[in-house]
Amino acid sequence: MRCRFLPVVLLASVAFVSGCQPAPDFHTDTAGAHSWEQLQGNYVVVNYFAEWCAPCLRELPELNEFHEEYGDKVKLFGVSFDGLDNAALAKLREDYQIQFPLIQNEPLPALPFPQPNMLPATYVITPEGEVKGPLLGEQTISSLAAATKLEHE
Repeated sequence: MRCRFLPVVLLASVAFVSGCQPAPDFHTDTAGAHSWEQLQGNYVVVNYFAEWCAPCLRELPELNEFHEEYGDKVKLFGVSFDGLDNAALAKLREDYQIQFPLIQNEPLPALPFPQPNMLPATYVITPEGEVKGPLLGEQTISSLAAATKLEHE
């Protein structure tokens, strides 16, 4: 049995009472289906990028390093600003050696924030579900560690 997408609080109540699993809010190319309810209690970082955005490409090594160093504490996801199909997204991952999961556009994801108007843009979702951002401009491993309350040397 599957539940339809509902606000997280209502969804949690319905899932508990009915015993059904929450419908996924988004799929990634490497880590499968996710729901915001399942991610609650963790910091989640979502970075919007585009291949034509030079600052976006410059920050990719920092995002890869952040994912490698803090991936067990913070969930990092990338989103193509251009809404690439899954095949084009896979090629982008390969071309730019992206090491963190990318949110697929097929099926269309349900994200708890609007698409930004500028790039690069990064949203931080707190363990309590509060959306911070977007943080505009290139992010570094230090700025992301600070935004997610982690210590970085």
